[in-house]
Amino acid sequence: MGNWRKLLGCQYVTRTECSFSSLHLRSVYENIKLRIRAEKGNSTSQWHEVPPFVPFKKAQIGPPDVRLKAEDKAIIVNISPPGTKDSTMWAMDQSNFLYSLVIWENSSSLEERTESVYSRDKIYRLSPETTYCLKVRAELRSSRKFGVYSPVSCITTTVEHKLPSPENIEISAENQIYVLKWDYTFENMTDMTFQAQWLHAFLKKIPGDHSDKWKQIPNCENVRTTRCVFPQSVFSKGIYSIRVRAADGNTTSLWSEEKKFNTEMQTVIFPPVIHVKLIGEDSLRVSIGAPEESENKSGYQLYPLIYEVVFRENTSNAERRVLEKRTDFTFPNLKPLTVYCVKARALVESNRWNKSSVFSDTVCEETKPGNTSKAWLIAGICTAVFSIVVVIYVVKALLRCVSYVFFPSSKPPSTIDECFSEKPLRNLLLSTSEEQTERCFIIENTSTVTTIEETDQIGEDYKKYSSQTSRDSGNYSNEDENSGSKISEGLLQEEPV
Repeated sequence: MGNWRKLLGCQYVTRTECSFSSLHLRSVYENIKLRIRAEKGNSTSQWHEVPPFVPFKKAQIGPPDVRLKAEDKAIIVNISPPGTKDSTMWAMDQSNFLYSLVIWENSSSLEERTESVYSRDKIYRLSPETTYCLKVRAELRSSRKFGVYSPVSCITTTVEHKLPSPENIEISAENQIYVLKWDYTFENMTDMTFQAQWLHAFLKKIPGDHSDKWKQIPNCENVRTTRCVFPQSVFSKGIYSIRVRAADGNTTSLWSEEKKFNTEMQTVIFPPVIHVKLIGEDSLRVSIGAPEESENKSGYQLYPLIYEVVFRENTSNAERRVLEKRTDFTFPNLKPLTVYCVKARALVESNRWNKSSVFSDTVCEETKPGNTSKAWLIAGICTAVFSIVVVIYVVKALLRCVSYVFFPSSKPPSTIDECFSEKPLRNLLLSTSEEQTERCFIIENTSTVTTIEETDQIGEDYKKYSSQTSRDSGNYSNEDENSGSKISEGLLQEEPV
């Protein structure tokens, strides 16, 4: 009870309320107790204690101080955070304040525009020579505390500048470089040059003037085109502000609207490399790897990737999509002897990012023949062999028919030859201009030699001649019947040696 102190600002007040500052509190984050009593002359009431509370939670954010400066199409806003210079209430939150600004044309208060700004910022996309009014309030979103709006301030923009400012600034990453582009329209572009600068974005959260901290972007000074290229090594990981202005000799334009640039958001996600391997007869295994170009990229190091794999038959448009974190996929129970194609892309798994690579090259693989296919293959081979045999047989038969019709044989058919197996009958089939002679020579050691000669002629009976002679033998001809008889008689008259 001996620690009670007088609260300055709340002594001897005649109203039923009082205000006090945090200057008179030892800590704005600790519980404090208050007690109140009434006094009249020398009489006092008993003390009434107020329930304990934390001053920081009960404090109301006051209105900030706002100063304005006009350009032709923009207004520069300088905001001082709430509280006095020596106040301890918001001392820990000076850089955490965000400011909500409401602006409108003075002639039309119904068309209001609300923007979130920093303590030193610019309001763009305004019209020259126009009066605008605005008000600002401070916010601590982490504590869900919203302050009171500042008094309304009005200002008139200036006459349009001689040289317009560059517009539509864009920055993109390509391989190991950044490409900065902008739009600019002017009648005479012959001697026009451009300059680009960058600033750490976190400096905007710190109250004060940081105009002297802008730095020149390499390869983007005095360029004559509406683009410039610089290496990615210029920026480390972080968020930056980019601005561009034009110059025509000694005349320069105002700085363009600042473009916020996050190096992580600009990281290029390269398509993955896929490998397809046949497993067994009806399964394909798909393996995914990161390309060499992406090994040193922050997007691959800071955030995990998920992969979208598209699988389909080569002759079909029906696709099967798989979205997984793993890098190995197996597709079983596939059709035999069928070509399947696979492609994949990488996506960043992050609530802050919505980036993905393009699809990789399509890789195709054919499955092996299954058991059914083997059976069909064997059946096909057997059928082919049988067909070849049949074709050969048919061709030979046709050749025989052709040969029989166009190239007949001089001999009679074997069937006819068998029917006329006896000599006399067979001889009837021969030509009449020829005669058949059958000659026999028998040589014996005995004293008797028998020679038999048969002569057949068509239309005549055959005759036999026999004789006895010595070991000599000879050839006999029967050209006609008379010559045959003479030879026979000669042989009969011969004496044995």
